[in-house]
This record gives sequence, structure tokens and C-alpha cells, in this order.
Amino acid sequence: MKRYKLSLLSIVIVAVSANAEEVTLPTLDVVSSPITSSNTLSSSSVSVEELKALVPATSDTASLLGNIPGLSVQGSGGVSSLPVIHGLADDRLRIKVDGMDLISACGNHMNPALSYIDPSNVGSAKVFAGISPVSFGGDSIGGAIIVDSPDPKFSTNNEVLLTTGEVGAFYRSNGNVRGGNISATIASDSMSLKYQGSTVKSDNYDAGGSFKPAGLAAAGRGYLDADEVGSSMYKSTNESISLAWKHENHLVKLKYGEQDIPYQGWTNQRMDMTGNDSQQINFSYEGEYDWGTLDARVYREKTRHAMQFGDDKLFWYGPNSTAPVTDGIGCIPSAGMNGCAAGMPMDTEGENTGATIKADIALSEQDTLRVGIEFQEYRLDDWWEPSGKGMWPDTFWNIYEGERDRTALFAEWEAQWNKKWVTQLGVRGERVEMDTGEVQGYNAMYTSEAAAFNAADRSTTDNNIDLTLLARYTPSETRTMEFGYARKTRSASLYERYTWSTGGMAMRMINMAGDGNGYVGNLELDPEIAHTISATLDLHDPTQEEWGFQVTPYYTYVDNYIDAARCSATAGYTACTVANQTATDAFVYLQFVNQSARLYGVDVSGYLPLAESSEYGRFTATGVLNYVRGKNKTTGDNLYNIMPLNIKLAVVQSLDSWTNTVEVELVDDKNNVSDVRNELKTSSYGVVNLRSSYKWKDISVNVGVENLFDKFYNDPLGGVYMGQGKTMSGTGVDWGLSVPGMGRSIYAGVNYAF
Repeated sequence: MKRYKLSLLSIVIVAVSANAEEVTLPTLDVVSSPITSSNTLSSSSVSVEELKALVPATSDTASLLGNIPGLSVQGSGGVSSLPVIHGLADDRLRIKVDGMDLISACGNHMNPALSYIDPSNVGSAKVFAGISPVSFGGDSIGGAIIVDSPDPKFSTNNEVLLTTGEVGAFYRSNGNVRGGNISATIASDSMSLKYQGSTVKSDNYDAGGSFKPAGLAAAGRGYLDADEVGSSMYKSTNESISLAWKHENHLVKLKYGEQDIPYQGWTNQRMDMTGNDSQQINFSYEGEYDWGTLDARVYREKTRHAMQFGDDKLFWYGPNSTAPVTDGIGCIPSAGMNGCAAGMPMDTEGENTGATIKADIALSEQDTLRVGIEFQEYRLDDWWEPSGKGMWPDTFWNIYEGERDRTALFAEWEAQWNKKWVTQLGVRGERVEMDTGEVQGYNAMYTSEAAAFNAADRSTTDNNIDLTLLARYTPSETRTMEFGYARKTRSASLYERYTWSTGGMAMRMINMAGDGNGYVGNLELDPEIAHTISATLDLHDPTQEEWGFQVTPYYTYVDNYIDAARCSATAGYTACTVANQTATDAFVYLQFVNQSARLYGVDVSGYLPLAESSEYGRFTATGVLNYVRGKNKTTGDNLYNIMPLNIKLAVVQSLDSWTNTVEVELVDDKNNVSDVRNELKTSSYGVVNLRSSYKWKDISVNVGVENLFDKFYNDPLGGVYMGQGKTMSGTGVDWGLSVPGMGRSIYAGVNYAF
């Protein structure tokens, strides 16, 4: 997994250019790390002008946010990484894409929310790193991420149609990545029609050096070099068409989008994605009235997801032989079977329907009241067709007719007391109802467990309360302070609650962590309740143009934190053996359990001018430091997948239409690992990145080199390497191998706006 980080110079540039003419914006496209302060309390934002410069460098939307202080990226598929905010990730974050609360329909979370929007289609991105207002979402205990497509364009002349668009293409050497994007708009002064399309294809990437023996990925499969990272290939296509209508102060939008991912390899999972088809329809209304604004939205998303063994992985051997079949998808015949098994097919179907209504009411010139209601209905089926060798003759129902419905009400009061003080007080009530149908296993081995699950009370209702209190104090034009408290609540997911089998194979299929272990659900899970306090000191020059410095310490305590414990030995078909309790150098079997946890840390960021001349332009130094520590207070263990201390330093030169960046990223050893999961440690490393960009009229060119010196390193959040071989029984190499980061990669991209 490769992360792309940007320079903080744009904190200054965007602030200065916010009211400038549009023709000045292209000079910003090449700045490597645009982060802007937002008028919204406790948030940072990244604008589309700066994000465009990174489209040639990454196809993973989560990576675009990698330089927000406090945010890191957890390795996953090539377009499906997971953002992590202050040590909290995945379902613990509230992520909205075009106003939709999207849910991952996969036992390995291979289709997270941000994977449904291509980087080339991101119009704006706002991140609440830590304390997020109740108006930006509940059912989460970490921060919030709001990503939207560009706003519709309209003609300024009612007699002339506006026709505009963009076309771009890019190439990256590591992985032979090639892709492109196109958009086109035709609009009158009241109607706008837009098409957006993008596609990308990648082979396996190479690490910065050899990390395993060279040879066949799996017997009968392709050959992998010693530095080739198996199962890291991917292909993705996204298309959408949107229609917008405006009249006076009213705007109505209707958007239909489709995603087709025919394959996406997974370096830290036993399975690969062999299909992800999604259809989304999104209808929204925005209106301005004398009393304030009104936003309303209705959306529906349907996902059809499939997993299997990709080209670098192998499960079964050939009939009646210890030698593999030539195509790698063989089997060992079982009694009652006719023919051979075709791997291990796994299918998921998710249906997500939601509606929101939110009003911002101006109580006075100083006071704003935000009120709203949200509704979400989610349905999930997760089934595995029989394919032989213990998977016969019935279909295995992992989750059958799963239901997770949310209804929420919130109110938020924001007050501008004077020029120095702004406060925000919010309360949110949320009802989460969950249920599921009766399940079955492949055969009689699963009968007793399935019967026990079906006889249990599977219906549950959580009534959750969120509270936030934020304040901003500006004692002078060079100092700003923000501080606040939040009580946030998250109910368990369907996979955490309802996955039921303790058979070894079934448990290994449930893994959102990328650690190679197997998991089983827990019907008794209580909601997580997080208490967070945070403060930010922001120092800057009066114009916020020359220099700036931010520091944010934070502390979070979580009651009923959903962690994992070694599952206990039980009667029946189970992988929860006595030996499972004590294993220290192998994959283990775990159950989701409620415990308590503590996380604390600090984010530091800043920028400082170094020199400026008419001949060489302006030189600016930037930096970001992130530190987080996570402990399980019940067991004393470390929390899983916590990013170690990391620092990024850069020098940015800007001259006319050129911008050049030299960037160094330093990451400390990861020694504080989760013992219950046998999490692997990683060593410290440093990488150097170079970027350059040039803008000429309507054409922009971006080139760069990531990991200039081809440094080998293991990604601290990359998980266990399972990219090749017979992954159902191991990694295909040896237990104890972490996923390596990407080696040197040269990229180039060109974009033409018309």
C-alpha cells in the first residue's frame, strides 16, 4: 500500500486565494499538500483544485486525505484503503459520499465508502479529526469525513448553452498503472446535465527489495519475482450521470452512478474481490429561505459483491493427487460430490436506503439552530455456494436477511457571542434496530451451531445518545484556540453481531482487520460509548500568509469498546481449541467482545517561508507530526493497528506556473502491538518523494517520483502478507510476514479542461 502526502503550503495559499479570480487557481493545482482551515468548528478541508494534482499519483480516494493532521491510511485493496483518525477506523468513522451513508457489504470490508468515488470526481473533502458535530452524523465514535462531487455548473446567459468538461490520463511505473477520466457538461441557466467517467487498471506492484523467495505464486499459477507483492492488482470503472435544476434560491439534483470492479486483489486477506457491482441513485434538494436553509435527500444504493481466489492464490489440489492442477483451481472429490470444487465462492448483496432532512435556522445575527432527522434502512445477505471438500451439499448462509435500521434526531446550537467567542452545543438521539433470519451451514457438521443461533433471540434495539460541546476563542489576530468534549456512540455492525460459525474455515472468512486471524460474532454486544476531549492551539501571522503552527492534543476513553478475545473451547464443530488460547506465533481465532479502551495523542503541523526571489521563486518549509497511543484497559493489551509516530517534512518551491516539492516521510518502529491478535511489529523507515507540476492555459501536467531511493519497508498499517499461495492454511510463504510498501514509482499525468 502506498500513501501520498501533500505539502501544507496550501493552508496559506488557499486562504489568500479564496476570493481571487478563477484564473489564479491553476497555480494551486501543483501544490503537494493543500489543507485549509474551515469555518466549521473542529474541521479541515481539502479543495478540488489541489486534489486534482494527485489524481496521477493515486487511484485510492482515501489516500488523498493522508496529510490531514491526525489521519492515516490502513492498507487494503488498490482503490479501497481505509482512513484512520486518531487510531479509530472503518465503521467507527462516519463517512458520507455525496450525502449518502454508505456501508461495506463484505465480511472483509473490501468495498468501503470512499471506494465508491474516484479521485478525479472529488469536488470537496472535509475532515473532522476527532470531535465531529452531531449534525454531521452519528453511529460513530471517531471523526467524520464528508466527500462530495463537484457542484453542478450553469450558464450565466439564458440564451447561450454552456458546454464544458475535462479529459485526463495518467501512468505510474510501479504496477504498470494506467487510467483516465473524462467529464462533460451541457447546461442552460437553469438546467445542467453532466457525465463523469473514470477507469484504472494495475498489475501487481513491486516492493523496494526482495522479501520472499521468487517462484510460482501458487502451483500452476503465474511466476512472482522476489520483490513482487502478490494479489495487489486491480481494475475499476466508475460512471455517473447527473441532472440539476435551479430556480432562484432552490436547487434540485438527481444523480445515478454505477461501479464495476471485475477484480481487486487483497494482499492481507485470504480471498480476493472478483466482482463488485454497485448502482446508486441520489436525489437532493437545497433551498434558501428568509429564515435559513433547508436540505433534503433521498438515496438508494445496491451492491452485488463477490469473492474468490485470484490468480496468485490457491485452495484445492488436483483430484486424487498431491500435485496441483494446471489452472490452480482444482479439488479433492468428496463423498456425494460430482466433479471437482471450483475454489470457494462467496457472495454478498447489500441494499441501502436512506433519507435526511436538515434545516439551518437563523435565530438571530449571532445564533444558528440546526435541526434534522435521518433514516437509514439496510439489508444484507451473505452466502457461500457449496464447492466441495467440506463445502457440500448446502449453501452456507453467513448472514441471512440481515437488517440494520437507524432513525436519528439532532439539534445543534451555534452562537457567535462576540468577535472572540464562538460556541456549538449539540445533542443527537439515535435508535438502531437489528435482526437477522435463520442460518444454515454447508452440511451436518454445522447443524448444532446453526440450531443454537437460530434458537437465540437475534433481535436487538439500541437507543443511543450523542453530545458535543465545542468552543473557539480568538484573543488576537495571531492566535486561535478550539477545545471541546464529545460523547459519541456506535452500535455493532451486522458482521460483528451476527456471524455465527466457529468452524475454522468460516471464521477465517470474517476479518476486517487484515491480520490473518479468524473472527466470530457476538449477539450480546453493547454499543460503544466514547468520551473525547480535545484542544487546538493555532498560531499564525495576522494575514495567515507567512507562517502558521497548530498543535492538537486529545484523549478518548471508550466504554464497551468492541475488541477481540481468543474464543474459548466449546463442544461441537469449532476452531476455538485450548491451544488457540496460548498460541503466540500463528494465526488465531477470536470473538468480538466488549471491553474498555483508551486512546490519546497529539497532532502538530506548520509552515514557514524560507526564501523568496524573483529569479528562483518562493521556498516554503512544511511539516506534520502525528502520534497516537491505544490501550485496552480491560486486558492491558495494546490496541490493534495503531500508527506509530510519524513525521513528514517538505520544501516547496513555487515560481510562476511551476511548483516543485521535495518531501521526506519518516515513520518510527511499531513495537506496541496487539498480543491477542499476534500482531506483527514493523521497523522504522524513511522515504523521499519528488513532485513537479506545470500549468499552461487549460493544460496541466503533473510528474513525480514516489520512494525515490527505492527504500524497502513494511507498511505499519498494511497487515499480514497473504498475497499468494494456499492462503486458507497460511500465507503461502511463512507466518510472520508483513505487507511491504511500494518501491520506487515514477508517475505522469496530463489534464485538459475545455
